[in-house]
Amino acid sequence: MTITVMFFANIREQVGQDSLTLTGEFASVSALRQHLVAKGEPWASALGQPTLLAAVNHEIVPLSTAVSSQDEVAFFPPVTGG
Repeated sequence: MTITVMFFANIREQVGQDSLTLTGEFASVSALRQHLVAKGEPWASALGQPTLLAAVNHEIVPLSTAVSSQDEVAFFPPVTGG
């Protein structure tokens, strides 16, 4: 399974890249997130936020959402307006 992972806003700044391609088996967005958090810092701080939002193929989804090969998964902080 190959997945493209995108990072936005301060998450991108913390991990120092805007995207990466992962090959492996990930049952859900949460499993993918845990894989990245396990890399240590700065991944753990950037992706360990309890308010982290995720999207699969441009749709905001719960972290429990399944992922499939060729999906694009994006992580971003909560959006605030004003």
